[in-house]
Amino acid sequence: MNLEFEVFKRGKIDFKKLLNYGFVKENNIYCYSKEFMKNFRADIVVNNQGSVSGKVIDIRMNEEYTNFRIEDLTGFAHQVREEYILILEDICKHVLITQDFIYEQSNRIAHLIQDKYQVTPEFLWDKFPHYGVFRNKKSEKWFAAILNVDKSKVIHNLSGEIEILNVKLDHYLDKYIEQTGVYPAYHMSKKNWVSIILDDTLSDEEITKMVDISYDLADIINSWVIPANPKYFDIISLFKQTDLVTWHQDVNVSVGDLVYIYLTVPYQAIMYQCEVVEADIPSQDSKDMKLKLIKEYNQKEFPLEKLKQFGLKSVRSARRIPVKLSKVL
Repeated sequence: MNLEFEVFKRGKIDFKKLLNYGFVKENNIYCYSKEFMKNFRADIVVNNQGSVSGKVIDIRMNEEYTNFRIEDLTGFAHQVREEYILILEDICKHVLITQDFIYEQSNRIAHLIQDKYQVTPEFLWDKFPHYGVFRNKKSEKWFAAILNVDKSKVIHNLSGEIEILNVKLDHYLDKYIEQTGVYPAYHMSKKNWVSIILDDTLSDEEITKMVDISYDLADIINSWVIPANPKYFDIISLFKQTDLVTWHQDVNVSVGDLVYIYLTVPYQAIMYQCEVVEADIPSQDSKDMKLKLIKEYNQKEFPLEKLKQFGLKSVRSARRIPVKLSKVL
C-alpha cells in the first residue's frame, strides 16, 4: 500500500500552504523533514504535480527504514508506521484543498455536472462514504453515480482501486457498451446502466454525452400502481413499524420511480405512495424491489370509484398510473 497516496488521495496540494507549513522548495520539488520517536526522521517530498512521496530514516544507522511498510504489522514497526501516518495526516490537514473524489477526471466530471445541471453529489451511505450520487432535481431520480471500487468489479482478473461513473442509457446502451472504457454496470441493472472507468480513457466530452442521456431519462418520473391483498399480507401493520418494504417486482421499474399501493377488499383504495430505492434484486422466484414509504393516504381520498374517473378501472396487477391521476396523486 502506498501510504502517502492513501492519505493525500482526496485532495489537491495548495503549494502556498505547503511553503507556509515549512516545506522548502528545491528546483521543482518541495521538501520537508521531521524527527520522531527520538531515532527516526520522516523525509517528505512533493513534486510540482502534487504527488507525495516519503522515506523514514533511521538516524542511528543513517539508512532508510522500510519495515513499517509491510502489511499486517505488529509491535515496533507498527508503532513507527502509526507515527509516520500522523505526520502525513497533519501535513494533509494544513496544505490540502479537499475534493469529493480521488482522480482528476472524476472531479472534472462532477464539476461539469454541477455547472450544467446545478446538482452536487450526495453521499448517502456510512458503509460507502465516498459513493456520490447525482439526482435529477425535477424527478428526484438518480442519473449518475461516482463510486470508488476495486477494478475487479468491472474487469475480471485485474485489481487496484479505481473510480467509475454509472449512468443509465436504456435503449442507447448497445451503442456505447462496445467502447473502450465502458463496461456492464456495477451495482446497477446491466440492462439499463453502464460503468465508465474515470481514467481518461474516454474524454470528458464523450462521457458528458452519456451523462446527458442519463439525465434526460431521469427527467421523467415513472409512476406505477400495485395491488395488495390485506387478507394475505398486512401491509398496514408493517408500515407502522418501518418505512421500507421488499416487494415482488413484476414490471421494469427503476430507482426513483413512484409506486402506489392499492389495497383490495375491504379497502379498495390507494393507501400508500412509495419510492423505489432498489430494483432488480435477485430472488428465488425472479426479482424483487425495495420500496420506501413517502406518503400515506386516507381510505376516502382515492377509492376505486374515484380512480375510475381517471381511467384506472381496476388494479389486478402492477401497471402504470394514468398521467392525469399521477398529477393528482
